Amino acid sequence: MFFCSISGEPPQDPVISSKSGQIYERRLILKYINDNGTDPLTGEKLEESDLLTVKANPKTAPPRPPAATSTPALLHMLQNEWDALVLEMFALKQQYNSTRQELSYALYAQDAASRVIARLIRERDAAREALANVQATMGIAPASGAAEDVEMAEENGTQEGALPKEIVDQIDETQQNLSATRKKRKAPAGYTSTAEVKTFVATHTIPSLHSASPAGMTSLAVSRLSPSQFLTGGNDKIVQLYDRSTDKVLASLKGHTKKVNHVAFREHEGESTLILSAGADKIAKIWAHDSASSEYIPKATIRTHKGELTGLVVHPTNSIFALSSLDKTYSIHELSNFTQVYRSAPGEDAFTSLAIHPDGALLALGTPSSKIQICDVRSGNIAASITPPDASPFTVNSISFSENGYHLLAPDSPSSVAIWDLRKMKTAHTISLGEGFKVNKVFYDYSAQYLGVAGSEGIHVFAHKSWDELVRFEEAGDVSDIVFGEQGKEIWATSGREVRIWGLPA
Repeated sequence: MFFCSISGEPPQDPVISSKSGQIYERRLILKYINDNGTDPLTGEKLEESDLLTVKANPKTAPPRPPAATSTPALLHMLQNEWDALVLEMFALKQQYNSTRQELSYALYAQDAASRVIARLIRERDAAREALANVQATMGIAPASGAAEDVEMAEENGTQEGALPKEIVDQIDETQQNLSATRKKRKAPAGYTSTAEVKTFVATHTIPSLHSASPAGMTSLAVSRLSPSQFLTGGNDKIVQLYDRSTDKVLASLKGHTKKVNHVAFREHEGESTLILSAGADKIAKIWAHDSASSEYIPKATIRTHKGELTGLVVHPTNSIFALSSLDKTYSIHELSNFTQVYRSAPGEDAFTSLAIHPDGALLALGTPSSKIQICDVRSGNIAASITPPDASPFTVNSISFSENGYHLLAPDSPSSVAIWDLRKMKTAHTISLGEGFKVNKVFYDYSAQYLGVAGSEGIHVFAHKSWDELVRFEEAGDVSDIVFGEQGKEIWATSGREVRIWGLPA
């Protein structure tokens, strides 16, 4: 056995100096050479190349240190290692408990901050509503303002009177263009025939939409540019965008505090798609499609009205939209900057439904007194007022203009509908649906050949002019909304938490 000339211990990697013949531990002599460049014993110049490796038998076990040469010494060493391990575990437990306490405090602080923010938002909204009520009572016009998710409440002012000239010019131009083509319009090639409608059967059901509590959907809109996509508004305060082709929810849009009464698309070539909604919480919301993220982001919140919103329509110009409310007024807003451009003076009756003429020049407004007001969009003047003869008062909860612009479809009692001839301002025909039927929605198709009535006992579809019942779908139960699909080849409806679709048999 040999020993390192520096440490005096048996070397693990022994080397010998070719100049002095001394044995060294390699790591120690290399460190000494790097610091001094000489042999530690003779002082001669020494380099790493002067060191020769001592080759020992690799199977020979290294000698034990002096402290491990007896049983008491080994026990003492093991005891020291155990004590060190226990102390390290104790320190880790202390650190773990400290980290848990810090995390608990951080979570508590975050929860408290969230509650404070929610309370402040509620107080802000309550203050805004109180301010709006005071301003409305005192007749003070609110100041204008702008924001990102634009709170278009009273910021945009209430403008009673005619629309701005540039918007009137747009409406006039649109009316002239649409009226000229409408008079010559025929059903598009390939449009569903009467015989085909009679063969319609259930083709698809999309279940379990929206929340189970409170359950139910109130409104439906089908995309014109992407016919597989549709919007639904629910009692759960959410607007959902769904893709039928992939059976996936593309977006769940929140922001309402009460049920959503109406939903709509604004689809215009060259501009991003907008999703609009109107709710029982007196507000309308607008979301825009972001092409970069492929998501819908909030753009505006309209707080013009003091009562529940009962109608939402996008004007044929695609530049403005209208809202009706139980506060006895309706309003018109721009879609470029979401500002209010017109609000009607309060009328005698609340407005319970809203529809727009296909040419864009007239608005029809239902009331709870059986009366339907037809207003000129440009001036706001009442162009006509129609009331079913000898009718007991009831709520006109749905209105639909025919695409040819000559007829208006609306309930004339809770369980029957009337088709009004707008050229003569009188009823062209009345359809009774049975005493147990409660009308929820009426709707004309694009070709003005068919009209649908949805209610508490399903759906009835009739032929225009002949007034023959073509088909009925009683299995749908209580239907809240109905839409005709592309080319009239499908009928869509909302019932409970389901969207049901009927079409030609496979």
